[in-house]
Amino acid sequence: MSGRIEDYALIGDTQTAALVCRDGSVDWLCLPRFDSHAVFASLLGTEDHGFWRIGPAGQAGAAAPYADRRRYQGDSLVLESEWDTPRGTVRVIDFMPPREDHAPQLVRIVEGVSGRVPMRSSLRMRFSYGRVVPWVHKVDQRTVAVAGPDSVWLDTEAQTYGRDLTTYSDFTVGPGDRVAFCISWAPSHRAAPEVPDAAAALAATTAFWREWVDHCTYHGPYREAVIRSLITLKALTYGPTGGIVAAPTTSLPEEIGGVRNWDYRYTWLRDAAITLSSLLRTGYREEAQAWREWLLRAVAGDPENLQIMYGIAGERELGETELDWLPGYEGSRPVRVGNGAAHQLQLDVYGEVTEALHLGHMTGLARNDYASVLQLKLIKYLEQHWDQPDEGIWEVRGPRRHFVHSKVMAWVAVDRTIKLIESGDADGPLERWRELRDEIHQDVCEKGYDKERNTFTQSYGSKELDASLLLIPQMGFLPPDDKRVIGTIEAIQRELSTPDGFILRYPTAGDEAGVDGLEGDEGAFLACSFWMADDLAMIGRVDEARHLFEKLLALRNDLGLLAEEWDPRLQRQVGNFPQAFSHVPLIDTALRLTASGAYGG
Repeated sequence: MSGRIEDYALIGDTQTAALVCRDGSVDWLCLPRFDSHAVFASLLGTEDHGFWRIGPAGQAGAAAPYADRRRYQGDSLVLESEWDTPRGTVRVIDFMPPREDHAPQLVRIVEGVSGRVPMRSSLRMRFSYGRVVPWVHKVDQRTVAVAGPDSVWLDTEAQTYGRDLTTYSDFTVGPGDRVAFCISWAPSHRAAPEVPDAAAALAATTAFWREWVDHCTYHGPYREAVIRSLITLKALTYGPTGGIVAAPTTSLPEEIGGVRNWDYRYTWLRDAAITLSSLLRTGYREEAQAWREWLLRAVAGDPENLQIMYGIAGERELGETELDWLPGYEGSRPVRVGNGAAHQLQLDVYGEVTEALHLGHMTGLARNDYASVLQLKLIKYLEQHWDQPDEGIWEVRGPRRHFVHSKVMAWVAVDRTIKLIESGDADGPLERWRELRDEIHQDVCEKGYDKERNTFTQSYGSKELDASLLLIPQMGFLPPDDKRVIGTIEAIQRELSTPDGFILRYPTAGDEAGVDGLEGDEGAFLACSFWMADDLAMIGRVDEARHLFEKLLALRNDLGLLAEEWDPRLQRQVGNFPQAFSHVPLIDTALRLTASGAYGG
């Protein structure tokens, strides 16, 4: 059985990632890319679907013990897990060396700390998301698993043996002993990858993360949380292209046992655009520029058909299918791969992309003339389509609506483009677009605002609220001291707060299909809760903002990681993990509170 979502640690090589449970089991790993088929998929099923556990040897049939301690080595993505046993203490170091020209690798080093501790490695490789049992055999003292186009090579000096379609190794470590295990992926039709040097790989990986973190320009009171979030965002960036995945997992449920299970191993323009903002504000210009170049390639030649998401190399076709052989995380079915929302109409994306391009321009990213051309083309499209209903920021699978947030972000797109033209760096119909900006603003204020309740609403003519309305002051649509902004913030606090003060995205309908076209409920959406903290600081309620922010920080797991949502009933993290859309607003709120002086101590 898989662990709780917060029981997992993230390791990665900036091209794919693995999740390691507290019991020393790697339960999720896709090779060679984030969006490849999983070779370990027990996270969404059982051990029959692939796992790799290294830990103290236990009694037959007993559950594997959880590590007594775990941590990342400093500001890195090198994980250390330690077990105290009756026979002594042992440490396992897990990491994935950032790739250059070598094969994808997962390295696990077992270190004896005290006493003499019997250990076991249990490696069960299953290809195609746990469906295919590979052919496992020896080649020159190396163990290789082959299935179709894939091969995975195991290298270790420890003795191994096969039983029940699993590769085992039993060994004992004492103080100072080191036993290394490494798996490497390669196309099955090519030569075997080189045998890794585990010690050299560890040194190189540690140096990589130390050097990267040194570029961070934030030195405020929340530095530990900000650094861990930045490292997580870097780990979710596909190095060869600059595309940023929303999360490295698929189908971790927004409601345990429910159907709200989606594949997040793709690049959402919205998520990536706000990630770029956080990177730029903390000194990471190279990553920001790489994402801008990814965007220009992905959208090139067809901006009129802008998708809300693409593959990590810019792929457009992300067809959604269900893996019916997987029972799902804690019975949460279906398990989906691909994402059918890719071709939805979400007009807010035009605003997020334009805001990101504007920020890059304002912060002095190297000039790219096509970026300005793209921005102008996006506005020309919006000029004709901003007044259409869409599926909105939350990708509803119900009927299209005139979502207020979508209209606000259309206004943002026009506003930022006007600023680009006014700066002299682009040419366009300035007066016409100023009129368009005013028209959208008036339309939202007339049709998306409930005068009786003094709040903006989720969509035109609706009485429902939506946490995305919290972005109205942050985007500059209205000033924070506007009574309509304050009224909206207070209404969301009243109607969308959980008992512990976190924020839901919008009302769900339980057993009936609601505005999103889905049955069931979901947890508090962490990004929305960070947005609330931002808004509270903006309207002068800084102590309340700080209190909420620190409550949110307390939801992180012991390694500083956040999923998409928090289930207030089960008191658990839910949704795909770790989630970029949670870590980005954490950074933004920390920066805002630091600038305002609203922090404890």
